[in-house]
Amino acid sequence: MGKLSAEEGAFLVRLARRAVEEYLERAVIIDPPSDTPRSLLEKSGVFVTIERIVVNPVTRQARRELRGCIGYPEPLFPLAEATIRSAIAAATEDPRFPPVTPRELDEVVFEVSVLTKPEPVQYADYRELLDKVKVGRDGLLVEYGLARGLLLPQVPVEEGWDVEKFLSYSCLKAGLPEDFWRTGRLKVYTFQAQIFVEVTPRGDVTERLLEVPL
Repeated sequence: MGKLSAEEGAFLVRLARRAVEEYLERAVIIDPPSDTPRSLLEKSGVFVTIERIVVNPVTRQARRELRGCIGYPEPLFPLAEATIRSAIAAATEDPRFPPVTPRELDEVVFEVSVLTKPEPVQYADYRELLDKVKVGRDGLLVEYGLARGLLLPQVPVEEGWDVEKFLSYSCLKAGLPEDFWRTGRLKVYTFQAQIFVEVTPRGDVTERLLEVPL
């Protein structure tokens, strides 16, 4: 799949929001609408992130608080369908949080990350692995046996991690020791993401560039 336009990205974000609204308010799982761009009918990995906007009553500064994030690393479904599935799951099935409620929909923003296919990283030792992963470009999918963990490219940027911490937290996400990436036994895949996000709840949609802070 090629790079999406700003209009296609905005379509996906609004589709994610509409999917959640229809599911929470009417228990309906929508289909991709008839005006879905053809490019969004191609199979692609995607993650939907839902964040609540919290305003400090004293400073009036706003921060984003995660409310759910779920998706598909691999291109299993057409992108529009995968976005609908991921959005509903992020709102209702993320085990870290209670389900999003209808009254929260005016307080949250939706972010859609369209993923490239994960590519295996070939490395001889952990030093070479460190050289092959780049914060601000790559997301990580790590595997060992049945253990599996994924972190999107924006996570280490938001957290201020270097490559070592990025790998360590990816291992922890998979339920592995944080230094397991040093053993040489970890399967590591990198992927990239094109990220589109609501600026404000129900507001304009912009493409998020990781070198530019929110």
